[in-house]
Amino acid sequence: MIHYVTQNGIGNAWVANELSRVEAAGIPVALHAMRAPDKLLHDSDWAVAMNRRTELMYPLPLVAMFFSLLAAPLRFRGRFFSALWNAFFGRREHVRARLAGIAHLVVAVHWATGILKSGRKVSQIHSQWINSCGTIAMYGAWLLDAPFSWTGHATDLFRNRSALLDKIERANFIICISTFHRDFYLKHGARPEQLVIAYCGIDLSWFYPPTAARDPNKVYRIVSSGRLVEKKGFSDLIDACKILVDRGERFECVIGGSGPLEAELNAQIKRLNLADRISVTGKALLQEKIVDFMHEGDVYVLPCVWASDGDVDGLPQMIMEAMASGLPAISTRLVGIPDLLQHEDTGLLVEPNQPAQLADAMARLMHDPALAARLSENGQRLLKKTFDLNNCLEPLIEKFRQSLAASAPGQRSTGPATPTRVTT
Repeated sequence: MIHYVTQNGIGNAWVANELSRVEAAGIPVALHAMRAPDKLLHDSDWAVAMNRRTELMYPLPLVAMFFSLLAAPLRFRGRFFSALWNAFFGRREHVRARLAGIAHLVVAVHWATGILKSGRKVSQIHSQWINSCGTIAMYGAWLLDAPFSWTGHATDLFRNRSALLDKIERANFIICISTFHRDFYLKHGARPEQLVIAYCGIDLSWFYPPTAARDPNKVYRIVSSGRLVEKKGFSDLIDACKILVDRGERFECVIGGSGPLEAELNAQIKRLNLADRISVTGKALLQEKIVDFMHEGDVYVLPCVWASDGDVDGLPQMIMEAMASGLPAISTRLVGIPDLLQHEDTGLLVEPNQPAQLADAMARLMHDPALAARLSENGQRLLKKTFDLNNCLEPLIEKFRQSLAASAPGQRSTGPATPTRVTT
């Protein structure tokens, strides 16, 4: 069985999408979550059933956890002591990561004890995200003498990085969601044979280009969307719109989403006298409304940036959804975005934090409908080839199949081989 670990179960849309395809491929999965999701973004029978059988780690049963920890030296023997040594003396980014790792080892002891008592086979432990839940997964695999793998994204690799070097060294494989991620792991000591690219895709059956031709009398509309946070670059989009206004361009811009920067963005719009040009909806964009929202636009723009706290987007799904809805897209040369928006072919790219470049790119598509159409067509072709959820996860599914085969009777007697030793 594949034991899949995440922060909040299928409260994350990508986890739900991925697991639905993994199970559809016949892979047996047990989903473990640190906490229950705040809400479900899917309401299918499958999602309801998966949420019901998700095994939660928190809230922690303190008494049971104490006895699990007490019995750990006898139950896990040398593996417990080597994991304990790593928690106290392994490579860590800072003191906070050290303390968090020690705490997560305690959680992992109780979690691994429960798996052991259940008698379930552990063919692979895979973590989606590699910060907190990844630490628990790493130590759980360590204690159970099981293979450990993971998928990293953005926040978990940068702002909330914890024990990354040890996690790279202990993994039997790492899923890379872009070529940027592959190069990043190589620079941090990963072995090429560990690395497997499997793009985060979307279900293309939910999206389609507009059926009616664009009304030439309609005001050109720029659309953007996402949680209103710094890393999305909405402030740069507003500044770019100001440049376009000063150039005499005729357009309107709608930013769909809600979040902590809503008041700040509206204040910026007011300060620049753009209230008649730019609106912020202040409401999260519901999945069933995405196509309608995109079809109201002529171009999709998401100028992602590195946030001041180190947060960044890995490969924004909203750009894929815009492209699948028939829009040409503009974004920045950041993390995995260039794998999706190949400059001058499937989209346009500018440097982050450069509103003037962004304004030039938007003006270019305003005045060159043939280019916009070519980018849109090429973008949809790339999505079907590389980012279709129905096939982009096959590299991950194949790794899971290999793990299941390796732990089958006759292949291994008690479980997978001991993970790679970590230098401490």
